[in-house]
This record gives sequence, C-alpha cells and structure tokens, in this order.
Amino acid sequence: MRTALPPAPGRIAPPTSGWPAVLAVTAGVFAVVTTEILPIGLLTPIGADFAVSDGMAGLTMVMPGYVAAAAAPTITVATAGVDRRRMLCAFMFLLAAANAIAAAAPAYWAVLLSRVLVGIVIGGFWSIGAGPAARLVPARSAGRATAVVFSAVPLGSVAGVPLGTLIGDLAGWRAGFLMPGALSAGVLVALVLLLPPLPAERAARLGVLRGLLRGAGTRSVLLLTFLIVLAHFGAYTYVTPFLEEVTEVPPARITLFLLAYGAAGVAGTFLAGTAAARRPRAAFGAAGALIAVAVLALPFLGCAEPGALLLLVVWGIGYGAVPVCSQACFARAAPESPEAASVLFTASFQATLSSGALAGGVVLDHASVRTVMLLGGATAAAMALLCRVTGHDEKSGEKFPG
Repeated sequence: MRTALPPAPGRIAPPTSGWPAVLAVTAGVFAVVTTEILPIGLLTPIGADFAVSDGMAGLTMVMPGYVAAAAAPTITVATAGVDRRRMLCAFMFLLAAANAIAAAAPAYWAVLLSRVLVGIVIGGFWSIGAGPAARLVPARSAGRATAVVFSAVPLGSVAGVPLGTLIGDLAGWRAGFLMPGALSAGVLVALVLLLPPLPAERAARLGVLRGLLRGAGTRSVLLLTFLIVLAHFGAYTYVTPFLEEVTEVPPARITLFLLAYGAAGVAGTFLAGTAAARRPRAAFGAAGALIAVAVLALPFLGCAEPGALLLLVVWGIGYGAVPVCSQACFARAAPESPEAASVLFTASFQATLSSGALAGGVVLDHASVRTVMLLGGATAAAMALLCRVTGHDEKSGEKFPG
C-alpha cells in the first residue's frame, strides 16, 4: 500500500478539498467590501436622519480607510505568529458587530464608531485574506484561487451595495446595514466549518516593510495608487448626490445606476487580469485614463440619464481594473515578500480612499458636486500621464527598479 506524501510546507492537505474554503474567504471579502462602501448608496438618508451635511456624512467613508491604513501593518506585524484561520474568523465576528452597531446607532457618533471597527477589519482581513487562498488548492490552481478572491471586490459594487441601497430605500438606511451584518455572521460560520488551520508563513515584518519603502519601484507604485484612488473616491463617494441633483434621477432608479456601474466593474476586473500580468503599469495607466474621461465628462454629458449611465459604465470598467493593476505592480516590486506587498497595497489604498472621500466632502460643502467631478477627473488624468511617463521600461520587458 502506498503511503501518502506529506504536503509541501505552507500547503494545506488535502488540497483538492480547498475550493469551498476559498469561496468562504471570497464571501468574507465580499462582506468587507460591501460594508466599506455601502454608505455611498445611503449617504443622503444617513445625513438627513442625523441632520448633517452630505460632506459630513462622507466621514462614514473617511473613517474606515484611515483606520485600515494604520491597522494593516500594525495587525499584520503584531500577529505574525497567529494562525490565519483564527484571525479571519475574529475579523468576521468584528464586522458583524460593527454592522449591528450602525443599524442601532442612537446618534451619529455611534455610526462613526462602527466605521472605526470596520476599518480595523479592512486592514487585517485584506492584508492576510488573499494569501491563504493559494494555500488551499493545488499549486496549478493557486492563481485562479487568488483571482476568485479578488473578484469579490467588484462584486461588492455590483451586488452588495445596490442590494443594501435597495433595502435602505424600502425599509430605511438602518435596515441596509443589517444585510451585510447577517452576511458577516453567515461567513463566520462558513469560515469556522470550512477553513483548515493556516499557520502564518512569510509574515510581514517591520524590517521587510521598511526595505520595500526604500525601493524606487515601490515608491512609484505608491504614488500612482495615491493619485488614482484619490481621484476615484473623491468623486465616486458623492456620485449619489450628483445623480440626484444634476441628473435628477429618482431615488428608486439610483440603485439601477449603481448596479450598472458595478457590473462594468466586474468586467473591468477580468479584462485587466491578463493585461496586468504582462504589463501591469500600462494596464494601470489605461484604467486611470478611462476614469479620467468618464469623470471629466460627467458634469457636461451626465445631465441626462443616458449620458450619465454610459459614463458610469466607462467609469466602472476603469475602476474595476484598478485594484488588480495596483496589486500586480506592488507584487512586481516585492516578489519575495507577498504578504508585505499586500500590506503596502492595503495601507496605501485605504489611506488614500479616505483622503479622497474627505477632500471630496470639503469641495462639496464649499463648491458644488460638479466641481468635485472635475477635480477628480483631473487627478485621474494626471495619474494616467504619470503612468505613461514612468512605464517605458515595460515595453522592453525590463523590471521596474526596486
């Protein structure tokens, strides 16, 4: 009788049974993404309920990102020796609690408190959640497993946010938060039942993170990520007020506009997959250019519903490619430290997400929602131009410095 060989270090046995676990992690990412960006669809009713401006209500988008940016390196380094299964389960429990607090919030400060907890979850879950996917399946399927996990990012836009917005329209914004809360609880059960032990391996250390930050390639990707995420969230956080005030879309139809944007985002993610693997910086620049065109044109062509819908589709395709391309650029800059690269991606992405939402809110309160779109589009155009200027090495197949 043949004796089964032990699994390779870091790989979970038996690998052929790992897809249910991969899907559980994917559902966790979906719950995190949905919770993070759900306030975009509920911004107006949240502000009206607590008598705060749309710009002030935008803090519900600002808080999680800044907290996540600090939590990503802190939690990853502090828990370097902790089993990743336990960490993922703990984060999902915290996410369910955060949504419950938001749904029952007696005052606006309680909503912001819930968003702080969401930020902790984002920073921790994102930094360690993508890596284990490749350890749950055979080596030949590792890339596909990671892609499946990342597909939950646009799916949060295409399904999670429109569904939460629809529930909020029908039963009040508090009910909108109950949906991702119930989903988080269900994912927690799935993680407990399906995930095998995941001992930490090649965890990020402070020395590794500092070394990556000294690399020219890493700093360049940080700048590109900063510009495009600032542009996107500075504008997209306030897309609902734009559709209400400029396009004059009835509230009941705004969900359909967000659904079209999210569907385009899914398409953009898969379209960018192959291109990002070959020439990540060129693909990154193309995504930035699509966002720039759509957002700059929105104040002029988005006054009517057909124009606004078309531009949201273009915008969705562009932004759907952004996380894939940014992550690919960071991975190229740090091929020997995948978890450290993931930490930098998460921290930079989330900090800039919040900065964009905050900057957009300030402009909205002091100018107009049209100005928000113009500034966001101009920033995306600057990112696309910088990608073109700095991406010449890809054409010859050379690696970027760093």
